[in-house]
Amino acid sequence: SFNSLNHDMTLPEFKFIWYMEYSHRMWGRLVGLAYILPAAYFWRRGWLSRPLKGRVLALCGLVCFQGLLGWYMVKSGLEEKPDSYDIPRVSQYRLAAHLGSALVLYSASLWTGLSLLLPQHKLPETKQLLRLRQYAHGTTALIFLTALSGAFVAGLDAGLVYNSFPKMGERWIPDDLLAFSPMLRNIFENPTTVQFDHRILGVASVTAVTALYLFSRKIPLPRRTRMAVTSLLAVACMQ
Repeated sequence: SFNSLNHDMTLPEFKFIWYMEYSHRMWGRLVGLAYILPAAYFWRRGWLSRPLKGRVLALCGLVCFQGLLGWYMVKSGLEEKPDSYDIPRVSQYRLAAHLGSALVLYSASLWTGLSLLLPQHKLPETKQLLRLRQYAHGTTALIFLTALSGAFVAGLDAGLVYNSFPKMGERWIPDDLLAFSPMLRNIFENPTTVQFDHRILGVASVTAVTALYLFSRKIPLPRRTRMAVTSLLAVACMQ
């Protein structure tokens, strides 16, 4: 990296980056211990039900897998690529996998914790409620996809290509949107297409969350659920 990019980097600047990476790794290991040690203790004490044992095993496995993915991702940034004079960077595919795995781990942990702390509301299964639940799941998938597309933006430094909004430069649809061949490669490797997709997905996510909020207003919901939907809209607008 020093030879290819950062010729003028000073030792204090390098130390800052090094400590950022070191802190991230140490924090990750601490998170791993925060999962595995209490899980072993609760298991030994017999405090876990059979279904919860399966969930705890899955969470502990996922946190270990997350660390492995992080190593695999960093490794891609240290490999010498033949006939490549590009800026050294980690694989955008591995970065997206690392972020996606972290989101799944966080969501599963939060869901498990809330399931134990808060009793589930017994609501009548009306057609409207079923539609709201399905729409909420669809919105979740869209937000997850948007976050993953952000990892591709970061991995390719695609945010540097165009920095005007809502247009990209002087155009709504840039000329080099499908510059790579085969066409499918553009979605994952063309910085222009990656940024364009992230913008579209971002706008779609905010629209979906707003629609979810407006639809929820028409249905009688418990206070906790209404607070969650309102908070979701606020966070989406802030994001």
